[in-house]
Amino acid sequence: METSMNYNLDITPNYSYIFEFENEFIHQNYRKWMTENWTVAFYYVGIYMAFIFGGQYYMQNRPRFELRRTLIIWNSALAAFSIMGACRTLPEFIHVLRNHGLYHSICVPSFIEQDKVSGFWTTMFVLSKVPELGDTVFIVLRKKPLIFLHWYHHITVLLYTWFSFTEYTSSARWFVVMNYCVHSVMYSYYALVSMGRYPPKMLAMTITFLQLTQMIVGCAINIWAHNYMATAPPHSCHISQINIKLSMAMYFSYFVLFAHFFYKAYLSPKPGKKAKVEPLPEEPSAKKIDYNGYPRQRNGVVH
Repeated sequence: METSMNYNLDITPNYSYIFEFENEFIHQNYRKWMTENWTVAFYYVGIYMAFIFGGQYYMQNRPRFELRRTLIIWNSALAAFSIMGACRTLPEFIHVLRNHGLYHSICVPSFIEQDKVSGFWTTMFVLSKVPELGDTVFIVLRKKPLIFLHWYHHITVLLYTWFSFTEYTSSARWFVVMNYCVHSVMYSYYALVSMGRYPPKMLAMTITFLQLTQMIVGCAINIWAHNYMATAPPHSCHISQINIKLSMAMYFSYFVLFAHFFYKAYLSPKPGKKAKVEPLPEEPSAKKIDYNGYPRQRNGVVH
């Protein structure tokens, strides 16, 4: 397709192909809608929490749903979405980092204001945090253990990403790309497990390690952003102080929770640990596999 966009080719990579829906992306329309409606996310969170506790109560004395085919489709669709998102946002991220440096990658939101491809997939990333709540629906209906990290992560990522989109938070370039890449591996793993194909334990550990790395990098980006804002001319770094504080608190809390989970799942000498982190093949209707949420922490954001 011809690249008819008014691109600054110094800022955007030279895409070999641009889809029509990407070419038609107008970021101002989405920002206007999100600015007027981002607080709707709090209603989604309310419904989500009501489902969690109400659903668990309802399922307490009822047989679990299998939902195996549905789960395969769900995880495969999210894996495909994440892989596509990573493939479409990584080129802009690498191009900017290589040609314009760390400051631009953290402080200039050209990834959404000047790049229709990256802008479209950043917007889809933000909107996807609502349907991703469906991960928890499967856990509740299949009567799997639901740990705090899972639903806390879902809630905070949804609220933070919707709020940040209204500000065009420039550091989100890092958060979006990291999350897409981690989710590409994570949901692919879930898809394989839901099909009854169990990858080696090392892959599961790698996913949690990638999640931990994402949290460390997220904290580092916020520290850099804070330093840039303190030394650069006023308003030259497109991040608000409140956003840095929220993001730092969120990423640090994720790191603590994921580190605790990693230790408990892989390092703690707890009897029966292996059964939780290295499931063995069995009949789909069997109930003995208990992942304890592993690594079904839907990491997202994040961000």
